[in-house]
Amino acid sequence: MTVRRCVPWPAAVLRTPAADVAAISDEVRTIWADMIDTMEAMPGYGLAAVQIGVPLRLAVVDCSESRGQAVRMANPSVLHASGQMREHEEASPNLPGVSAVISRPRAVTVRFLNERGEVEERDFVGLWATSVQHQIDHLAGKMYFDHLSPLKRKMLIAKAQKLGRRG
Repeated sequence: MTVRRCVPWPAAVLRTPAADVAAISDEVRTIWADMIDTMEAMPGYGLAAVQIGVPLRLAVVDCSESRGQAVRMANPSVLHASGQMREHEEASPNLPGVSAVISRPRAVTVRFLNERGEVEERDFVGLWATSVQHQIDHLAGKMYFDHLSPLKRKMLIAKAQKLGRRG
């Protein structure tokens, strides 16, 4: 089990769009395994490679009740998003101690390279959809708090920085 350290915000890797993955290699599979170990240790519902300082478009998501059902994705992109929205409290290990309620489409269809190197299209609903969209944002250099108004974003970051100084 390899749990990697999550880079602290505002690390540049968190604000830079990640590079596409050309092919699924043993190196990619090792990164995914480390990401799943890191996600489980948090615990969390998903993780993007940039969160552990790897600037590649890799993500893992596991919202199953029993766990152990992680979906490994390379180069994920949303093909379709439902018009119905869903609110969920989101957070990030890159900016610990704070969270915010974010509204995202309730369901999405995502295209990605799976662990076999095949292009897959999959529908995600509810918490799965929220987590997938959260990870895709990370891979584009966006954080969940970018969905907040400028004032709420500023207040959230200030609170996180204040908590960080206490730690």
